[in-house]
Amino acid sequence: MSRKFLLLALTLALVSIGAAAQRRYVISPKNAEYVLNEVDLRYSVSFLTDSLARGRGTGTVGSQKVKGWIASNFRSCGLQKASDSWYYGFRTPSGRVGHNVIGCHPGSTGRWVVVMAHFDHLGMLNGAMYPGADANASGVAAMLSLAKMLKRMDEVGRDFGRGVLFVALDAKEQAMSGAGALWKLLDYGMLKNPVDGSAITAGDISLVINIDQVGGTLSPLHKGRPDYLMMLSDPSDGVRNALLNANKSSGLGLDIAFDYYGSKDFTEIFYRRISEQRVFLEHGVPAVMFTSGITFNNNKTSDSAETLDYTILRRRIILIFHYLVKQL
Repeated sequence: MSRKFLLLALTLALVSIGAAAQRRYVISPKNAEYVLNEVDLRYSVSFLTDSLARGRGTGTVGSQKVKGWIASNFRSCGLQKASDSWYYGFRTPSGRVGHNVIGCHPGSTGRWVVVMAHFDHLGMLNGAMYPGADANASGVAAMLSLAKMLKRMDEVGRDFGRGVLFVALDAKEQAMSGAGALWKLLDYGMLKNPVDGSAITAGDISLVINIDQVGGTLSPLHKGRPDYLMMLSDPSDGVRNALLNANKSSGLGLDIAFDYYGSKDFTEIFYRRISEQRVFLEHGVPAVMFTSGITFNNNKTSDSAETLDYTILRRRIILIFHYLVKQL
């Protein structure tokens, strides 16, 4: 056998092995964990609860500052606009003007997952500011972190079939008007895929993920386990195993519940009545809600940035990210 033939055979073998390895190689979501740190999370919550935000009441100057900051973060995370603006105005039943902020991370199939968190809070009442750190600066910080982590996955070459619509909702405290306005945008096909200009409609939404209050550890599921998280969902949707698998594969091992502290009635209230995924559930769109539950700081001036556990918040966001990737 000639030397030239041996070299050719060896080259072909190496190419074959390399191609097979490339087919088997899947870029892990763990690649994105390193862009998430507690310092950045604390900064985000501190900004949202700063006196300049004045409690983020819908239609206030503080709310305007916050929505601009969110759009700036969307841009830095590599998200794209779904029209000629980041902002989508609407009017609440009380006559206030609110604005949702929307950014796109396109996929390849025309199907979408919505990740949303409301950024408004009670604002100023009787001269006192209600910071709303857990409710829901923590959820906004989590949503922005997920966008940042997806950008990292783009940088390492991971492609996704489904796109993600990141939505910072306004006016939860105004009859969940922001969620209703988002539904109308989708129902009327007013949002556009920035890649090809096609309409993003309600029928294109595979799943809605609502993040509402995920920074607290004061109401654990079990004593001595501050590392917990609740995902409220419809058991018939088959999405719960994906979270359990993500919790295992990520190595996080958080204490997980699929109901609200074991109460059927409270689970129904928070999942189907008073949280913003309700708007989508009423139209037959699958939705889940991530939360760490109500604490004695809720809707009080004591809901400040100092009360949150940023180590646990980071771990919860990582788990939600692993879960999100499984949906894409």
